[in-house]
Amino acid sequence: MIFEKLDRIVFAGDSVTDMGSQNPVGEGLRDSLGHGYVRMVENLLMTVYPELTLRVTNSGISGNTSRDLLARFERDVLNLNPDWVSIMIGINDVWRQFDTPALTDRAVLPNEYEQNIEKMLISLQGRVKGVVLMTPYYMEPLKADPMRARMDEYGAICRRLADKYGCIFIDLQAMFDNYFKHQHSAYIAWDRIHPNEIGATIIAREFLKHCGFDYNHEA
Repeated sequence: MIFEKLDRIVFAGDSVTDMGSQNPVGEGLRDSLGHGYVRMVENLLMTVYPELTLRVTNSGISGNTSRDLLARFERDVLNLNPDWVSIMIGINDVWRQFDTPALTDRAVLPNEYEQNIEKMLISLQGRVKGVVLMTPYYMEPLKADPMRARMDEYGAICRRLADKYGCIFIDLQAMFDNYFKHQHSAYIAWDRIHPNEIGATIIAREFLKHCGFDYNHEA
């Protein structure tokens, strides 16, 4: 597995990362990590790899766009001196284009989104062991749906930047597409964005799969 003893992993994102965590930064006991995929990741890491004593930090804030995350990136990510950083942002960049279309100043269009993500990745160069970049997603299997099609543009930007900066790339949209061959999206998210505990587990499992996690590992 890629993580080493006492590594600190910081998860940066929006409400899907936040999920009721302590803001602006949550970690430690009880509900400080929230009840989403970040909590699931720590549960599994500390269950299967207790000898590593990994430090998991939730820097997700509900409602954030990439513009918002970039504005607080130094305070809530860089200044924490992480060993690994996971970034999942972009859902609100797209969502605001559809749920409040008249408020054009709230939307983050593709060009700005790419610039925001690239600035984050550049700021992490030489400061961390590695970066995980996960795509934003919309739990809509119909690719012709306007919001789904728009979200795919942002996912393609993540793929391109991950290749450019050597990040671990996780295509959450493709993962959900595969899951919906068997279950309807309503089973894990009524609004097609915020996952329940099953959905959070699916994201955590995909994250750990890309980190070399071994469920049969023995300390």
